[in-house]
Amino acid sequence: MSKRIAIECAHAASLAVKLANVDVIAAYPITPQTHIVERLAEYVANGELDAEYINVESEHSAMSACIGASAAGARVYTSTAGQGLALMHEMLFIASGNRLPIVMGVANRCLSPNLNIWGDHSDMMASRDCGWIQIYAENAQEVFDHTLQAFKIAEDERVLLPVAVCFDGFHVTHVIEPLIALDQEEVDRFLPKHRKAIYRLTPDQPSTWGPVGSPDVQTELKVQNELALNASKEVILEVWREFGDLFGR
Repeated sequence: MSKRIAIECAHAASLAVKLANVDVIAAYPITPQTHIVERLAEYVANGELDAEYINVESEHSAMSACIGASAAGARVYTSTAGQGLALMHEMLFIASGNRLPIVMGVANRCLSPNLNIWGDHSDMMASRDCGWIQIYAENAQEVFDHTLQAFKIAEDERVLLPVAVCFDGFHVTHVIEPLIALDQEEVDRFLPKHRKAIYRLTPDQPSTWGPVGSPDVQTELKVQNELALNASKEVILEVWREFGDLFGR
């Protein structure tokens, strides 16, 4: 049963990820998103979440691990911010180009020559054309709801694209706000407990992913990505309507 709680917005993202029953979390800490993965690590360590938590050496490696896990059929989550997002820039194209439904939390942080750790959308705007769906949240409730919705949107067969749920560093991430939190039974009515991958890397059905692609192949891939992005508009509305019908918001 839903209950009203006070929670840090970053932890609202963590709670949603736990309730989404993810299989793999790969992350590297960077301010101001660190509280998200710290709380997820606690969930895994104390047995509240049965997931593989991968400690990696960089954000580039975090997204690489997410790509491998998602390609194998896992439900996957990571989070980052600012320069961390910039470091994984190369791999963002691999994730979207291979149609992998990864969900990533982005605690928006300034990209700047000086050490500016505060909120700014320059990090995600620099990644605008990477083929990811971007959703922006402005409070704890939206962070929680949109993170749950992101998994359903990304995993829809009409979409199969990664989704970034973005919220301002510090201005949102570190603020404690009221949240109407769903319980596991409620979330399971909305989001399937496990991802149903229509294709994945498996020894039973060998396949090749990401081979050399000539210009004509690249064009076809980009067209398919564009069609999926356009299709996502209706899927997003469908998911929002279903969520609203179930939970009244």
